[in-house]
Amino acid sequence: MRRTRSTVLLAASALLAGSALTACGSDDDGGGGDPLSGGGGDGDTSTITVGSANFPENELLMQMYGQALEDAGVDVEYQPNIGAREVYLEAFEGGEIDLLPEYNGALLSYLLAPDLVPEDVTDPDQVYDALQDVLPEGSETLPQSEAEDKDTLTVTQETAEEFDLASIADLEPVADQLVVGAGPEFEERFQGLVGLEEVYGLTFEEFRALDAGGPLTKEALENGDIDVANIFSTDSAITENDWVVLEDPENLYLAQNIVPLIQSEAVTPEVEEALNAVSEALTTENLTEYLAMVQLDNADPSVVAEQFLTDEGVIS
Repeated sequence: MRRTRSTVLLAASALLAGSALTACGSDDDGGGGDPLSGGGGDGDTSTITVGSANFPENELLMQMYGQALEDAGVDVEYQPNIGAREVYLEAFEGGEIDLLPEYNGALLSYLLAPDLVPEDVTDPDQVYDALQDVLPEGSETLPQSEAEDKDTLTVTQETAEEFDLASIADLEPVADQLVVGAGPEFEERFQGLVGLEEVYGLTFEEFRALDAGGPLTKEALENGDIDVANIFSTDSAITENDWVVLEDPENLYLAQNIVPLIQSEAVTPEVEEALNAVSEALTTENLTEYLAMVQLDNADPSVVAEQFLTDEGVIS
C-alpha cells in the first residue's frame, strides 16, 4: 500500500490560505489581513505564536493551548484559520508558527508520504512513537491527549439504507453512482481519494471540493448535493442529523489523537506543564461537548475555551 503525499501547489496554497472561513475568533487573534503577519516566530522565543487549521475544532484547541499558556505567564499571539495541513505546516516549518494542535495519525500519514505507514502502526501509542521519526527538524510533540477526532466518511440514513452501507468497503460496488464532498486537499491526499482508490478500490462519480468538514460540506450532505462526506468524528452534526459514520475496516484513517506540535526552542518547563495540563483534561467526550457550543450555539471559541479550562481546573 503506497502513501501519496499531496503536492503543495501554489494555487492550492493561495486558495486555502485566503479562504473566507473566518470562524469566530478572540480579540487576540490579530483581526483581518495576512493570517501570518505579525507572528512571533522566526526565533522570537519571548512570544509563542499558536496557529490553527481552518475548521472550528482546531481553532477551539488553539484557544485552549494559548489561554493555558497565558495563565502560566507566557506571551501568546494567535493565528487562527491558516488553512489546510499543506499550508499551516509550511508556515510552521518556516518559523512563522511555534505551536499547533495536531492529530497524530493524520500528521504521521502526511509526513511519511509517499512511504508506507507500517501495518503494525495502528493504536495511539504506536502512531505517536512512529511520528517521532518524521517530525520537522527542530520540532517535537508533547504527550498526546486521549481525546481523538478522526476523519470519517459519513452518509445520511437514507443513503445508508438505499445502498446497504455500513462500512467504507460497502461503497465499492456503488461508488461510481455517488458524489463525495470534502476540502479541496482531499482530492490529492492519501487519506482522501488516493487512499480510497488504492485501499478500497473506490472511484466516485464525482468529487466536489467544498470545505474541511465544515458548513459547506455538511449543508451539501443534508441537501443531497453530495452523497458521501468527509466529516470529523467529533462533529455534533453527525448525532444531530442521525447520520451514519461508515466503519473503516482497512484502517485508512489511523488513530488521530490530539497532540501539541511545537518548535523545540519554544519548550520551557512552564510551557510544557501548561500544555500537558490541557492534554490531560481533554477527552473525546468533553471535546465533543464543548465543540457543540461553537458549532450549534455559535459561541466564540475563545469564550468556550476559557470555560473548558476553568471547568476542568486547568486555569483559575
